[in-house]
Amino acid sequence: MARTNFDMLLEAGCHFGHLKRKWNPAMAPYIFMERNGIHIIDLHKTVAKIDEAAEALKQIAKSGKKVLFVATKKQAKDIVAEKATAVNMPYVIERWPGGMLTNFPTIRKAVKKMATIDKLMSDGTYGNLSKREILQVSRQRAKLEKNLGSIADLTRLPSALFVIDVMKEHIAVKEAKRLGIPVFAIVDTNSNPNDIDFMIPANDDAKDSIEVILNACCTAIAEGLEERKAERADEKAAKEQAEEVAEAKPRARRARKEAPAAEAPVEEAPAAEEAAAEAPAEEAPAAE
Repeated sequence: MARTNFDMLLEAGCHFGHLKRKWNPAMAPYIFMERNGIHIIDLHKTVAKIDEAAEALKQIAKSGKKVLFVATKKQAKDIVAEKATAVNMPYVIERWPGGMLTNFPTIRKAVKKMATIDKLMSDGTYGNLSKREILQVSRQRAKLEKNLGSIADLTRLPSALFVIDVMKEHIAVKEAKRLGIPVFAIVDTNSNPNDIDFMIPANDDAKDSIEVILNACCTAIAEGLEERKAERADEKAAKEQAEEVAEAKPRARRARKEAPAAEAPVEEAPAAEEAAAEAPAEEAPAAE
């Protein structure tokens, strides 16, 4: 299932790695060559890894589960927010709140606190507070919105993490691994791919590189969501049809029971008995 191709990746600069002196030897299988002291990533392997990750993401979305996108580096923030929002997935683009996965109930309490503040502000409960108190509450609400607003709809642990730059987001990766949550990530030549379940070897610093890879992955997620929607519509239609058939059977059974009683003439039975009684009386003299 090819969602992107070699030329698209080349044009986006996905092949540019880090300086040779900064490389991680574990990335050796994905390095094509060295040029001017910079490692060049093998884009043929990148294409294959993108397809593999996209297929897995599609299946996760199709099953109705959530993928949490994590990217706190400046050049990736806006792109991740845009792409994740388009497919209705949660994301973290500000500071990663420590314990967000391993201490998820506490994070949920903070999100609920944000909802409580909204409710109290809307029903006028805070109308009796002083300006200073209202300002403090407003600032607290704004801080919660900035850090946790994008995960307000995440009511349970995500089924997967998609990380941009595994070195910068190492805490998120560790928490996911501790809980057994699969990690998808764009991995550059200076990073360790061994802890990543679905790694995509590519430049994780260039905006174009990040965008082209996210496009492919989010397109797969969108396809999975559409297939889920179609399957649920088919299931609903099949269920309605089965209910109609189930309702029709008793009606047909009642109709069959009522039909003979309605069609049988009331006088037929006595008339038949009279005819049977008269027949022997007429034939008796003839026999003598």
